[in-house]
Amino acid sequence: MTASRSQRTQEFQQHWSEQVTQLRIPAVYMRGGTSKGVFFHQYDLPKDRSVRNAVLLRVIGSPDAYGKHIDGLGGATSSTSKVALISKSSRADCDVDYYYGAVSIDKPAIDWSGNCGNLTSAVGPFAITEGLVEAPADGSAMVRIWQANLGQRIVAHVEMRNGAVAEDGLFELDGVAFPGSEVMLDFLNPGGDSGGTMFPTGKPIDAFEVPGVGKVEATLINAGNPTIFVEAHVLGLTGIEMQREVNADPELLSRAEGIRAHAAVRMGLAASAEEATCSRPHTPKLAFVSKPKDYFASNGKQVAAKDVDVVARIFSMGQLHHAMTGTGAVAIAAAAAVPGTLLSRLLGDKLHPSIRFGHPSGTLTVGAQASHVGDSWMVNKATMSRSARRLMEGTVFVPASITSNR
Repeated sequence: MTASRSQRTQEFQQHWSEQVTQLRIPAVYMRGGTSKGVFFHQYDLPKDRSVRNAVLLRVIGSPDAYGKHIDGLGGATSSTSKVALISKSSRADCDVDYYYGAVSIDKPAIDWSGNCGNLTSAVGPFAITEGLVEAPADGSAMVRIWQANLGQRIVAHVEMRNGAVAEDGLFELDGVAFPGSEVMLDFLNPGGDSGGTMFPTGKPIDAFEVPGVGKVEATLINAGNPTIFVEAHVLGLTGIEMQREVNADPELLSRAEGIRAHAAVRMGLAASAEEATCSRPHTPKLAFVSKPKDYFASNGKQVAAKDVDVVARIFSMGQLHHAMTGTGAVAIAAAAAVPGTLLSRLLGDKLHPSIRFGHPSGTLTVGAQASHVGDSWMVNKATMSRSARRLMEGTVFVPASITSNR
């Protein structure tokens, strides 16, 4: 694997320097959880950030005014318009560095402000298969990941069989058509590893005014990604709405974005709501939650109220997510494990070290370990399981003019 990797890199560097119509860049297309993205070794891409972003936009096929990504590898949804950059880590406590880019579909922009928890499940398998991390021939391999966007440590537990990553298995993940091998992810200190605080305002519940919406109560939390929780009724919803009906309502999406943008200002992530909308479409995430209700998931399977602790939905890049973002699941786990949050209130002010919630594609169980430190609470670890699979590997082509014009 190392030899072929070196050979591909040399080939890439040769083509980079030659006058060719298209550049050839080594890449791997992977599914991670309920997302898909294009994975690169960071050193295979241009060092200049503006050139690198231009290349990555062209790989995905953005911006696309038609919203289809016909001329790229993107899938024209927030779950499939993603890139990941992986390299060996210089940190003693991590094996690899992982940068995540959320690629806008209709704008020439990549948001590097957050993480994709779903795609994180593919980082460990990628790192092992690409020879960046040594792993046992059989059993569980531990890959220590530095999530460079957020400055967070994540540990992936990857099953190995006969010297290779085990991708087939019996683990079922709602939102994914086929079962696979379970990848367990431990998000270590998800609210404060980069020097921040779990509650940026210092309060588990905030209240603020949003033009066109009114007074909004919300939990603003840094866990996984910066996340905003509101109760469904704030948006005029019941909590069990599905992706198609929400995304077909532009007025509702506008209200949701208004809440998200104004909350971003309160979290110190943007100077104005306008800046949050224009420059930070990926984070913070807005989620709405409610008490358990019966509903049918997108595959027709019934989700019974008695089988979940809460129901949740989350917006991603301006649209309702088809399932649940991985970082949203981490935030749910963290908020449920700490008293005084909106999630805790919905749960009857009981602390839940493990919680099962309903989302548009089914259900998911997550957990968190929280401790009381001084006058504040701290989540030491949040845990969830996903599956991942290598879909395609080889070279991706982009027009050489992308770099010559810059």
